[in-house]
This record gives sequence, structure tokens and C-alpha cells, in this order.
Amino acid sequence: MNFVKRAGQSLRARKARTVVLLAICVVICTLLLGGFLLQGATARQEADARRTIGVDVTVSGKGLTSAVADRLGSSPQVHRYTPWLPLDAEGLGVEPLRSGAPEEGDGSTGARTQPSLALIGVRDSGLLLRFSYGSNRITAGRGITPGDAGRAVALVERRLAEKNGIEVGDTLRARSADGSRTVPLEVVGIYRDSTPDPSTWTPPHLLPGNALYVPVGAVRQLSPGASDLTEAVFRIGSPEQAERLHAETRRLLGAGAFDFRVNDKAYRDQVRPIQRVAAFAGLIVRVVAVAGALILGLVVMLQIRNRRDELGILLSLGEKKWKLIGQHTVEVAAVALPAVAVAALAGQLAVRQAGDALLAPSARSGSPDAPAADRPELRVEPSDVGNVAGIGLGISLVSTVVPGLGILRLHPRSILVSDE
Repeated sequence: MNFVKRAGQSLRARKARTVVLLAICVVICTLLLGGFLLQGATARQEADARRTIGVDVTVSGKGLTSAVADRLGSSPQVHRYTPWLPLDAEGLGVEPLRSGAPEEGDGSTGARTQPSLALIGVRDSGLLLRFSYGSNRITAGRGITPGDAGRAVALVERRLAEKNGIEVGDTLRARSADGSRTVPLEVVGIYRDSTPDPSTWTPPHLLPGNALYVPVGAVRQLSPGASDLTEAVFRIGSPEQAERLHAETRRLLGAGAFDFRVNDKAYRDQVRPIQRVAAFAGLIVRVVAVAGALILGLVVMLQIRNRRDELGILLSLGEKKWKLIGQHTVEVAAVALPAVAVAALAGQLAVRQAGDALLAPSARSGSPDAPAADRPELRVEPSDVGNVAGIGLGISLVSTVVPGLGILRLHPRSILVSDE
């Protein structure tokens, strides 16, 4: 008789045993699927965190120009970057903020000779530490983006905007300190700097409320000779990539001629917990695979022991031993495949709460000012079901072949006359 057909008849004849075997396989496949779902969710969340959080590298030093910053920004490991090019300027028709403390000494001419505004040329204001994790928050409009290159736009501090009635969409005029050039700036955003005004007298251009963020090109329109940057900030994917960026910076600026600072606190606070969850998910898959093989192997071994008479009769009728092993393998595999389908339907619901409990804290970890990672997304992918099916069939094969090796040592006479 065909051993595959005989396996089907055996499953129908032993319905209770088949249901128990199906339940065991469903539990194993569900736990396996849960591990793969967590691995997929952590991989997606880690990739998102690398793009949105990343590691900030600040480079400063002699010879750091916009051209050098652009070359470093084009490196494969750099996701975003921004230079920092400050310039003191005057505002036409704009009343700057003044220090509330009296000026030391003869202040009759000091206020008039000091520049009134500080223009800070950037490429991407969202990369600046003050906006990413610090004291500056945009309250209206938007910040400076790479799309503003070549445009004359400005991000104005709330106190200066309130004093002059400036709103998003208005235009203010900035003039170079020597009065030779004037540039109209369209206000695209208003931000709040929580830094308080100094308690001692401070020149207007050094007050936090008189700082305007503009594209680097706008600074160059007011001062064509401005070349060296104060610093440049680069966002990379991980701390390991900082070493490659450091080597590229060293090649362009020379050894010892620059300062290279890595800020990976937000990365450690949010990405490392995600990686720990991913490692835990991988451990779940390995433990479930081993435990499942042992449990199913024990069940099959007990079945073989209880079916010695059946085996002896089949062997006495001339059935080959490998077909007996194949019959048990087909029986377990025939139950494992429906278990994969049941696990695929129920696995996502069963694992969602565990995923939220494990991944949601990592999405909220870190400092209060650090950007939070997105909520973890758990979804069943065809590849996950394929992995579960492959491992499930592998478990079925191991759990039947290994105990079934004992069949190779059996002889019909010893089985049929044995009382065991």
C-alpha cells in the first residue's frame, strides 16, 4: 500500500491524536511567526530610526568651506547635512531687540555702532542641535530646508517678530554691516528660542531674539567674501559610520586641522533598545525551533512505541522500513501545513500586544527633546509565512526521522513476540 495514502488513513482513524498534534503544531508555528513578526517590525523601526534620528557629527576647523561641506555631504553615509555661516547685519525698517541692562561705560554711541541682527546661514535648520534636541521650536511656518538654496528667505525669532508685527509671508530687508548691499528676505517661519536674555548688557546682534536663520546663499549675497564656515553638521546612520566620515574629513582638511565631534546619544537611547528586541526575537525563533523539534520528537517516539504491533505487521508483510519512517513524516507534515495557515491568521493578533509592549517603550525612550521613533508596525509578510513553513517542515522532518531511526533496528519477529 502507498505509505502516503496509509498516512492519511491513519490521521482519519486517530482523530484525537491528530487534533492534539495539530494543536502542538499551531502553537509552535504561532510562536515562530511571532518571532519573525518582531524581527521584521524591529528591522523596519530601526531603519526608520536611522533615517530620522541617526548620529550627528559636527565638523569645524580651518579650511572648512561650503565646497568642502558639500563634498562631505555627498558621502554615501551622510543622510543630511547643513553648514553654519554667521554674519552680522542691519535690518531696514526692523526695530531690533535691545538689552534691558545698562551699558557699562559710555554707551552713547555703542548701540549705534553695533550691528543689530545676526544672520546665520544654514542649509537645513532641522539638523541644528538647537532645533533637533534643544531650545528652539518652530511656532509658525517652517524652517530652512535644502530646497531654499538660492532663495532669500528667513526664519525669525518670536520676540523680534512680535515687536515688529512680523508674520509668515512678510518681507524684511537686511543690509550688510558696511551698508553696501541689501537683500529682501521673505519670512517663511517663526521660531521660539527659550534662551533668556542675558542679565548683563549685550550688543543687539548677540541677543538670542535678534538671530535670523537664512540660506547660505543669502549670507553670500550680503558678504560675497564669506567663505570659511564656523562648523558643519552631518547626520549619518550609525556610530560605526563616523569613522569613515572622519577619514574623509581628514583627507580634505588635513590631519589635526579640524575638530570632529560625534553626538550619538539619541541613537543610543532609541536604536539600541530596538536592537535588543530584535536579538530577543531571534532568540525566540531559535528556542522555539529547538523546543518544537524536541516536543514533536517525543510525541512521535511515543506514537512509534504504541504502534509497534502495526509496524511489526507491516514489516512482516514486506513493507520497507524507510516507508514506515516516511509514513510518520507525512503524518506530521500533513498536520504542520494547516497549522501554518492557522498561525498566519491568528499570529498577527496574538503578537500585536507583545510587540507594543516590547517596541513601544523603545519608540518613546530617550530624552524628552529627542524625536520619537514611529509606532512599531507588525504585519504578516509572505516571506514570514514561508520561513515558518520551512522551519515547521524542518521540525517535522527532524522530529520524525530521528526517533524513526529506531525502526531500522526492528525485526518483525522481535516486535510481534515482544511484550513491551
